[in-house]
Amino acid sequence: MILPQLFLSFVQIGLFSIGGGYVAIPLIQSQTVDLHHWLTAEQFMDLATIAEMTPGPIALNGATFVGMRVAGLPGAVIATFGCILPSLFIASLLAYIYRKYRELPMLQGVLASLRPAVVALIGAAGLNMLLQIAFGGRQQISPENAQWAAMALFAGAFFSLRKFRLNPILTMALCGAGGLALGLLGLM
Repeated sequence: MILPQLFLSFVQIGLFSIGGGYVAIPLIQSQTVDLHHWLTAEQFMDLATIAEMTPGPIALNGATFVGMRVAGLPGAVIATFGCILPSLFIASLLAYIYRKYRELPMLQGVLASLRPAVVALIGAAGLNMLLQIAFGGRQQISPENAQWAAMALFAGAFFSLRKFRLNPILTMALCGAGGLALGLLGLM
């Protein structure tokens, strides 16, 4: 019974994650953490980190990771196929329509109107991840729940990326090492 649920969940994610991998993150969280309880919020943050670090699309990496965790190799295959199936159909249909009607102003207007929705979805995913880092997934946002060490690590990484143009992979590795060290010291 779990394989059809995995397939349908990731078909929905693949169908509605228009705009790239970062748009898929809140959809994956909704299906895997909130709706089906396949992952905890902490496991989901690990999933998002691993999916972003590994080569390939975030949604596809996430589908494979969740499928493997929930139902082993068959789950990974089913979830991954469910995630890419809508894209196959939609991309084929859009390619046909675009080739046939690419000069129409209405088509250009439709494409332009999708941009704000994609920006909003990416912003929501970023804010959700920031709140997860800052308050450890707790519902109540208060100074008592703040994860000060994690926020300092985040701020340092953000500053290093923006100011010194540090390599993002190196930054993630350093943050992982810093998080491990802070965890061993009991600060995270």
